[in-house]
Amino acid sequence: MPELPEVETVVKGLGPLIRNKKVTEVEIREKNMIAYPKNNIKAFKKDLLGAKIEKVKRRGKYIIIELNNYKNLVIHLRMTGKLLVKEVKDFRDKHTHVIFSLDDGQEIRFNNIRKFGRVYLIDRDQPEQAGGLATLGPEPLSDNLSLEDFKELFKNRRALMKSLLLNQKFIAGIGNIYADEILFRAAILPDRTADQLSESEKEAIYYNMREILQKGIIYGGTSFSDYVNAFGEKGSFQEELRVHQREEKKCYQCGTKIKKIKISGRSTYFCPQCQK
Repeated sequence: MPELPEVETVVKGLGPLIRNKKVTEVEIREKNMIAYPKNNIKAFKKDLLGAKIEKVKRRGKYIIIELNNYKNLVIHLRMTGKLLVKEVKDFRDKHTHVIFSLDDGQEIRFNNIRKFGRVYLIDRDQPEQAGGLATLGPEPLSDNLSLEDFKELFKNRRALMKSLLLNQKFIAGIGNIYADEILFRAAILPDRTADQLSESEKEAIYYNMREILQKGIIYGGTSFSDYVNAFGEKGSFQEELRVHQREEKKCYQCGTKIKKIKISGRSTYFCPQCQK
């Protein structure tokens, strides 16, 4: 699933391509991907047609397209989602399920092989209409999230650290890949509980979290299979991974074999020597 760096990369690519453009047509090939308004494709299309795109931004793993009619088009890529900008004449493959035509001859295409992605058209002041958007925790790269603020998030928390980093209500945008990498660089085992951490260990998580996510954005995200940016290009952060998907390979730091366990149903990779 695309995580914060991948979604941020998509948003950065989308913005210049679609900002100030008007929606002229909407084609829905897979109705189940329209999550709000549910079972009302007619209302969905009506509110979009003629609307002008004012801004493209990210919140957690959600892409938010602000329209001039005070509606927000919210897109969650989920497992295999791709949001591409193409010319009308360009070939549409069979996995293109939602198409937004623009007044400059381009199309925003939501391509999703497994059809898990979701699209919401919500009132700008009612984020609760879009899945878990309203209950997201703080943004890990926000200037407003200080080290002390981050430490405060641990109050009364006893979950396993891997599970906690995956909890979108705790911190927004981190998924399986970056959680593994953050904990490795912070030298903390993924099955440590939050209440066991020292102040210095929380500090290590904070600074490594910010560094790794920023680096993930610089490298254009991590591409193992499906993820691409708005231009259809893959990211390259997979070349920087230290533990994720490296089971039984030697740790770059100590030479110990990387191990894999399951935490919260997710494959979790770590170095038993470097992480304590």
